[in-house]
Amino acid sequence: MASLSVSRHTHLFSDPLPARSKPRLSGPSRIQMSLRENGPSIAVVGVTGAVGQEFLSVLSDRDFPYRSIKMLASKRSAGRRITFEDRDHVVEELTPESFDGVDIALFSAGGSISKEFGPVAVDRGTVVVDNSSAFRMDEKVPLVIPEVNPEAMLNIKAGMGKGALIANPNCSTIICLMAATPLHRRAKVLRMVVSTYQAASGAGAAAMEELELQTREVLEGKSPTCKIFKQQYAFNLFSHNASVLSNGYNEEEMKMVKETRKIWNDKDVKVTATCIRVPVMRAHAESVNLQFERPLDEDTARDILNNAPGVVVIDDRESNHFPTPLEVSNKDDVAVGRIRRDLSQDGNKGLDIFVCGDQIRKGAALNAIQIAEMLL
Repeated sequence: MASLSVSRHTHLFSDPLPARSKPRLSGPSRIQMSLRENGPSIAVVGVTGAVGQEFLSVLSDRDFPYRSIKMLASKRSAGRRITFEDRDHVVEELTPESFDGVDIALFSAGGSISKEFGPVAVDRGTVVVDNSSAFRMDEKVPLVIPEVNPEAMLNIKAGMGKGALIANPNCSTIICLMAATPLHRRAKVLRMVVSTYQAASGAGAAAMEELELQTREVLEGKSPTCKIFKQQYAFNLFSHNASVLSNGYNEEEMKMVKETRKIWNDKDVKVTATCIRVPVMRAHAESVNLQFERPLDEDTARDILNNAPGVVVIDDRESNHFPTPLEVSNKDDVAVGRIRRDLSQDGNKGLDIFVCGDQIRKGAALNAIQIAEMLL
């Protein structure tokens, strides 16, 4: 019988950073409790997947309080054993009855599973934090980044017997808005142009495994195995594998457009995105160009970002040291650098920044656990 073991990750950057960069864990306050009788009962749906495993790591890292935990997955995965916080758990098949007595359910099993079982869980009094795109654009469902718009879920609490749905934004949207929002609050963004460089992790554990396999195969002179993306991924990059829509944008790009407007509660902000898949394992990078209503110089922007929760500045021009996916992998904070005035815009009404964030962590699991912390 297969088994999985969940280990802790470190949060802070271990390498020395420029003097102005202050790595820290910010945002929703940490809770030092873990297993305790007065904690909520929780369930992890899709526990054997990449994000499901990261849910467990973040729950442990942040000492999230719980009195019981259910490990839920498909019938195929049922019976597997998972070691979590020195206790063995058996993965159970996901059924409607799985949510009886569950206060908080963390979902990352794909949109179809969320659509089928999310409302079922809510009807049984569970607050669902859903990592899929199933409910993000539903007007009745809050779309939340805790450092950005916590007020969207102000009246939702766990353990009250009243179920609710809360949507986790797309990973690229989270990483982008962690850096863009503090600047938006100061100078109001009128237009945002984003180019993303997205890691294999965004397509799941199988894509990460295939990237590793392809890399070995190509180096050995073999033809690469192409099952997930249907083309060579190692030593290559290509337009994001999401479906292309009639307007020429793909679904990933339109998620960034629509989700930004909903999270910022600003239907007029102009957003355009180009999303690219690159052969990186688990952290996304994004080039972001911002046009503001009010002037904002780069030094002020740097100070704002230095004090923003969940953000660390890596912006050392002299050493040419800026954020990289490797530096943010397995880290909580989103890193931002290349902070500079957009020379194509008059005055100080435009900035360029470069952002990196761990797609599985802040782009998915950490954001969901932070939402869950706000439910307590």
